[in-house]
Amino acid sequence: MLGGVTIVASGSATPSQCLSNDQISLRVDTNDEWIKSRTGICARRVIGPHESLTGLSKQAGEAALRMANWNADSLDLVILATSTPDDLFGSAPKVQSLLGANQAVAFDLTAACSGFLFALITASQFLKNGSMKRALVIGADQLSSWVDWNDRRTCVLFGDGAGAIALEATSAKNEGLLGFTLKTDGNRGGCLNLHKSKEFLPLIEEKSHQKGGFSPIQMNGQEVYKFAVREVPEILESLLLSNKTKPASLDWLLLHQANQRILDAVAERFSIPQSKVLSNLANYGNTSAATIPLMLDEAVQDGRVKPGDLIASSGFGAGLSWGAALFKWQGPS
Repeated sequence: MLGGVTIVASGSATPSQCLSNDQISLRVDTNDEWIKSRTGICARRVIGPHESLTGLSKQAGEAALRMANWNADSLDLVILATSTPDDLFGSAPKVQSLLGANQAVAFDLTAACSGFLFALITASQFLKNGSMKRALVIGADQLSSWVDWNDRRTCVLFGDGAGAIALEATSAKNEGLLGFTLKTDGNRGGCLNLHKSKEFLPLIEEKSHQKGGFSPIQMNGQEVYKFAVREVPEILESLLLSNKTKPASLDWLLLHQANQRILDAVAERFSIPQSKVLSNLANYGNTSAATIPLMLDEAVQDGRVKPGDLIASSGFGAGLSWGAALFKWQGPS
């Protein structure tokens, strides 16, 4: 009898193009100090002509499979958490094909910056109920395609990237995903949007059709910030209480990398020292669904995160949606 799930490997991939704050100031009226003081971001990666979101997702997935020492054919499930697929019908099937995961079902999951956490929980349910044994969860986004590069309020925030984790079914006594909570409030969804364009073209006679395409990202930064610093501590506190876990017992706090001030505010709320807060926001900006697995893989690769470490994580963003998970990093056996 199974009933548990364990996180055994991670992987990541980022574009080769790096765009610094000073370089962005050549495009819009801003500067390095203005951006760093408000966001904590120093640079971000941007997909170039010879790269693609699908390609980055494949690279991140391959890295996780290598760490796990798994053959791609052993996968039962591939979930790609993205809001910016290369194909609106879904990019996960293409990633599945490129990986050679011929036995796996694959689908996209869209929840913007909460996407990876939502995908992690979704995949875990298939493993816990015994219908599947191995899953690959990839978080990847290319928001550089959808920002207005003449709007200094938003273009400085986002970057592109991909991160992945490998999950495996295990016995309940070896459970690695100790608890989770997911929430959505569509009433506040107007704070952060990527709307379909409203251009209509003539069809026949007096009939028209809506042209495909999307408008640039629209965001009320102040409202999103207030939402995050209020809701993230509350959902984490509720999760820790329900699992009888004290903040001091955490090895790491791993939050969606949106703004350094948000990370600092949440850590202060729980009296968690900065040395336990994982952050690579300065180098990559907000990579949406990729931020959590990208940061996790970096910390695993450099040895900060070790087998058995207890991690509290929270994702939050468009929808508005947010969630939290408490898990142990197992690592490859």
